Amino acid sequence: MTKPLAGHQVGEQIRNQVPDAVIEASEEWVLIKPESLLAVANFLKTTPGLEFDYLNCITGVDYLDYLEVVYHLTSMRHNHGIVLKARCSRENAEVPSLVGLWRGADLQEREIYDLLGITFVGHPNLKRIFMWQGFEGHPLRRDYL
Repeated sequence: MTKPLAGHQVGEQIRNQVPDAVIEASEEWVLIKPESLLAVANFLKTTPGLEFDYLNCITGVDYLDYLEVVYHLTSMRHNHGIVLKARCSRENAEVPSLVGLWRGADLQEREIYDLLGITFVGHPNLKRIFMWQGFEGHPLRRDYL
């Protein structure tokens, strides 16, 4: 079983490397500014002792007041994991793409884009995956209908 790392401890390591990136950290997760996502993800993937080399999954969540993208990361080498979150406003729903770090982000980012309308800036092929081109809106948004 993968051992979860304490979010507040990983958050402190992130703060030391990427100042002003961490908004909040709990025992289970670290919330970062979306504009810092790429730098933080690269830090988590390449730092000895952390080495989060596997992206388990990405989830998009609609909290009505804001949208959130949740990343579950695992280090196969160290058998530990962390949950990383980034929030964006409904009006400016975008975060950087992580496809360049983890190829497994490709279809998951497209799914979130299609169903929640979060744009992944820098994604190499960001287009709808379930709904047809020209479909109005994003059906998993709480205010869709």
